[in-house]
Amino acid sequence: MDTANTLTEPKPIRRDSGRTVALLALVGLADFLIFGHELGINLLLFALAVCSGILLSARRKPRLWMAALLLSFSVLASAPLMESPSLTGIALCLGALLSVALISARLLPRHLPSLPLVFFRFALVIPLRLAEDIRKSLATPGKRFSLTVVRQGIGLWIMPLILAAVFVSLFATANPLIEIALHSIDFAVLLQFLDLWRIGFWMITAIVVWAILRPRLKRRAKRSPAGRTFMIVPTRNAPFGHASLLRSLILFNALFAVQTLLDLVYLWGGADLPEHMSHAEYAHRGAYPLIATALLAAAFVLVAMRRGGPGDYSPLIRGLVHAWIGQNVLLCLSSMLRLGLYVEVYSLTELRVAAGLWMGIVAIGLVLILLRILLNRSNEWLVAANLATLIMVLYISSFIDFPAFIARFNVAHSQEVSQEGPPLDLEYLSSLGPSVIPALDLYLQVLPSHLIDQKSKAVTIRDYLVRDFEWRPRDWRGWTFRSARLQTYLLSPAAIAR
Repeated sequence: MDTANTLTEPKPIRRDSGRTVALLALVGLADFLIFGHELGINLLLFALAVCSGILLSARRKPRLWMAALLLSFSVLASAPLMESPSLTGIALCLGALLSVALISARLLPRHLPSLPLVFFRFALVIPLRLAEDIRKSLATPGKRFSLTVVRQGIGLWIMPLILAAVFVSLFATANPLIEIALHSIDFAVLLQFLDLWRIGFWMITAIVVWAILRPRLKRRAKRSPAGRTFMIVPTRNAPFGHASLLRSLILFNALFAVQTLLDLVYLWGGADLPEHMSHAEYAHRGAYPLIATALLAAAFVLVAMRRGGPGDYSPLIRGLVHAWIGQNVLLCLSSMLRLGLYVEVYSLTELRVAAGLWMGIVAIGLVLILLRILLNRSNEWLVAANLATLIMVLYISSFIDFPAFIARFNVAHSQEVSQEGPPLDLEYLSSLGPSVIPALDLYLQVLPSHLIDQKSKAVTIRDYLVRDFEWRPRDWRGWTFRSARLQTYLLSPAAIAR
């Protein structure tokens, strides 16, 4: 019996040793590719290396077609990093690696609506995974014995190394060849590996990579002894009961109808506003509060239409909820129109682009709530559908050069070019970075000749952005499609002529 146990113990040790080797190799690769270098294609290469490490160190090796499929999925999810490094691209890349780790460890749930919860349970254990495994490894009797042997071995080498150093220094004094050899050693190269920032980078990389190589999920909370989920069922006259919900929905629909009617008259219909109030001011005051209103309304709908609630038994409540969701969708569209009117007067910014995308996501979320009610889906389905929508929007957005888009929009709608919009804010454009250089060239090309001061300021800003781009360190690790496109543009005859 003891022999059998002895024979079966080394298997997990070999697997862990293989993962340890993969961890050390990946940390070293991260140091070579990422630390101290501009972010670019190096992130994609490291992500592919981590994905390969997951597949090679998995306890059950996936089939060749499955490994190729997972590697292709990782490349597709990490593709935004080739366009330009961003937090969105890094988050999508990390999400793909977590998915590959879950699939390789057979931890992926059977039902996709449960995937967000599994990801959350996975993310909770990432910071403590490496420390926990080290603690368990040191707690085993065999490892304790090996650590004692290592400490004793190190102690036996202390005195010989000290005396050897003394002898080397004496030989260097007596022999000029040894002295020259010692002076030729660049100790600065060795000392740079003792940089605290570098060591911290190694530790963070090791913690994340080890958790991905050895995926585990946080244990679920224990259920009640009866094995049933505790749930509050409101009575008829409770705050969320039938009578209260019916009155709330009637009142809310009436209030929203007033707001919707005003938007239809003044925003969509273009009716004249009171004196001292422009359409831009009317639009600006309502764009963001109305989105908060829609989010609050969505939360109320989820409570009103919970399973087993009054909405399941009352056709009137369901009808009022459907009408209210429709008004909230129209409210989101009105908010987007308000934002568009405000942009026409005060130009476009990154914050306003983000607000427009957020309004669109909220509108889609409201439609998904309506589908959840009509199709009788669970809240898990709703969360998964909203998460999929968010990921799709972020993935597409990560390929868009928003600074260049904003610069082109503001130039095309500026007062100097279109004779209608606001004057071009050159200081804001300069804060967006070198991506705005092509738009500035277009602005200089169409700028009227009598605006000498404006042209001089634009030329100064363009020259500053060009120098800033050209002075950036050139290394293959930081290569991106965006910088390559801009470099090609700056080397074109049209750009050089300017």
